[in-house]
Amino acid sequence: MNRVVIVGASAGGLSTAEALRRAGHEGPIALVGEEPEPPYDRPPLSKQLLGGHWDADRLALRSSAELGDLELDLRLGVPATGLDQQARSVLLADGREIEYDALVVATGARPRRLPGTAGIVGVHTLRTLRDALALRARLGPGMRLVVVGAGFLGTEVAAAARGLGVRVTLVEPAPVPLAAAVGEQAGRFLTGLHQEHGVELRTGATVTEVLHAGGRVSGVRLADGAGSDVVAADVVLVAIGCTPNTEWLADSGLTVRDGLVCDEYCAAAPGVYGVGDVARWYNPLFAAEMRVEHRTHAGEQATAVARELAGTGERRPFAPVPYFWSDQYDTRVQAHGRLRGHDEARVLDSDPARRRLLVVYRTGDRITGVLAAGLPPRMLRGWRALVAARTPWQAALAGPSAA
Repeated sequence: MNRVVIVGASAGGLSTAEALRRAGHEGPIALVGEEPEPPYDRPPLSKQLLGGHWDADRLALRSSAELGDLELDLRLGVPATGLDQQARSVLLADGREIEYDALVVATGARPRRLPGTAGIVGVHTLRTLRDALALRARLGPGMRLVVVGAGFLGTEVAAAARGLGVRVTLVEPAPVPLAAAVGEQAGRFLTGLHQEHGVELRTGATVTEVLHAGGRVSGVRLADGAGSDVVAADVVLVAIGCTPNTEWLADSGLTVRDGLVCDEYCAAAPGVYGVGDVARWYNPLFAAEMRVEHRTHAGEQATAVARELAGTGERRPFAPVPYFWSDQYDTRVQAHGRLRGHDEARVLDSDPARRRLLVVYRTGDRITGVLAAGLPPRMLRGWRALVAARTPWQAALAGPSAA
């Protein structure tokens, strides 16, 4: 019967189902999702949807007819609660079980929350369509938004909110936002964009308390090296990272360590694979375990897993050059490779007035990443090729045309 069960109905799960059908899989495919909505795209939640440029119906990844053509056993609004590897079955929250011949875990991740904020009206996280709609409903001209965490999600929300006339304060415990991920030079470049657009930046500060009156948020108390003070707020967004959704695998016998641990073929066990934000797999290109929370990556990994399941052609390890982008006001930031954990970040082009930036990253003696802002994608392709070829650092610095 060759029944494939995919747990997780976001981009990674849907892409796996589609790739299986393209590869000729004719057996049953069950797609299980915690959210009641049909699969939709998440990156626009913090950009086009929050900024009011798109309506929610534009986020759908496929139409009803296209989903129907896939002939899926679609189970939405029913999260998985357990896995029995021996019986090869997935337990669902409604008490039912689904047996499988092959299982794909694509359950994604959920936002971390600040302790003590449950039930306070006006404190938000952003991961789902419902999260985005709830946040958008509270934002308007003159409203005071405090964003806790100046990573890419937090800064994207800050940019979208400024476009709505919201007064934004961005709180970040590190001295330079995003420096841990992309280096100080790129972090300062992005900081400048937000300061130009009127965002108040509070770096080196942590939130010690979310204040509220009558159950509604009224501000946050910050602590830094100079003491503490209060920032007033009508709305607070908590953007301090995500936790992989692996609790339902707790008694499964699978290895879980900040995600579902997989090998270079994305296999966690015989017949069990990981896709997307939840999967921590070994990437031989960088000789490291990686867990990537980016939309493009989910689709690429889904295709690789479908190829494994279909058994067509020679087995190939999944060894991509990860890619992500972020829209900040009218500037698009793009990056290829593994930037976090680099040994050196070298700026090759910087023109803040024109909002241009090009940074390359070294780990060991190889180029391992490139980030650009305000540059067309074609200019990055050559740099990406150098990363993919594991080009030695000194040779890479000569540029793509010299390689």
